[in-house]
Amino acid sequence: MIHPTAVVHETATLGTGVQIGAYCIVGASARLGADCRLEPHAIVREGCVLGDGCLIDSFVVIGGEAQMRVPDPEAAGGRVVVGPRTIFREGVTVHRPARAGGSTVIGPDCFFMANTHVAHDCQVASFVTMANGAMLGGHVQVGDHAFVGGGAGVHQFVRLGESSMVAGNAAISYDVPPYSVAADRNDIVGLNLVGLRRRGFPADVMADLKRCFRSVFHGGGNVREEAARARENQELATTLQGKAFLEFFAGGHRGFGHKRRARRSTDGAASVD
Repeated sequence: MIHPTAVVHETATLGTGVQIGAYCIVGASARLGADCRLEPHAIVREGCVLGDGCLIDSFVVIGGEAQMRVPDPEAAGGRVVVGPRTIFREGVTVHRPARAGGSTVIGPDCFFMANTHVAHDCQVASFVTMANGAMLGGHVQVGDHAFVGGGAGVHQFVRLGESSMVAGNAAISYDVPPYSVAADRNDIVGLNLVGLRRRGFPADVMADLKRCFRSVFHGGGNVREEAARARENQELATTLQGKAFLEFFAGGHRGFGHKRRARRSTDGAASVD
């Protein structure tokens, strides 16, 4: 199922049932798993690996060179690896690593809507969704089931925790804890309760996460120090999810989003969105 106008390098490996549309390009040593589908004008560059059942829509480019003013001439040795059943809609771009031997990795069952961008060396876990026009800078780490809203931009080296949600058009330059919602410019507005319910977390997990969140963000101090104190509290982090939330603050290099502060409304009254 290869259109006669497609260009497929002789060293590329194609699984059973692969469909390659008109004017597609598949580079040298690329590997496409079984039942992958490339729509017209899709490009999978040299050395990229796609798991089974991936959809590469029109004008998607997988494995483009990292966007750097002085690129490493040996960076072509790095790889882009995509897990099975991941969907890339129209115009998505995913870049190869900035250095030889590196990798840009996207897990299984992810959904990248039109014109999203994944920069060099990103590590994206499973079941991640990025809405139209969302962008990840280089070396960003994204946890399982995270959601990045349309038009949002995430700074390089930022971590987005498991089941975190970034609101549309947000500007995120600090880490977003697991199970939390970030909006505007690094505002942490609360837990991602809708996402947690959709995943079917039981009541004890929800209650534990609420206690952990309050202990970190309502204490008024440095959130890394508040989380360290909370880890010593035997009444907190009684579930795996609560432990993961508190342990997230022990890592990272960018710092953490801040609790949304009260804002002054037009009539002079303080409010919190």
